[in-house]
Amino acid sequence: MKRLFWLGVGVLAGVALTRKAGETVRQATPSGLASNLGEAVRELAGAVGSFGAEVRAGMSEREQELHDMVEERTAYPAPQGGAGRHAAARPVRRARRAEG
Repeated sequence: MKRLFWLGVGVLAGVALTRKAGETVRQATPSGLASNLGEAVRELAGAVGSFGAEVRAGMSEREQELHDMVEERTAYPAPQGGAGRHAAARPVRRARRAEG
């Protein structure tokens, strides 16, 4: 009975090690490396996107605080909705990317 137990433990350990080794080998192939790189790029893009959203939210919050402060100190209603000093009177034209 003792031998059968250790045989089972050995078989399970062998199966686990074989699976782990197979996964490691798959990750070392070009397609495995590309998959890992793709996942890393997607994760980075998501992090950059959420950072940008947080920055924009913070900018809007601070802008509202400044508008409120101007109204409080001058009794003059500050322009709202991006119609301030830095807002463009006409739409902003962006350079087109060269397609090639």
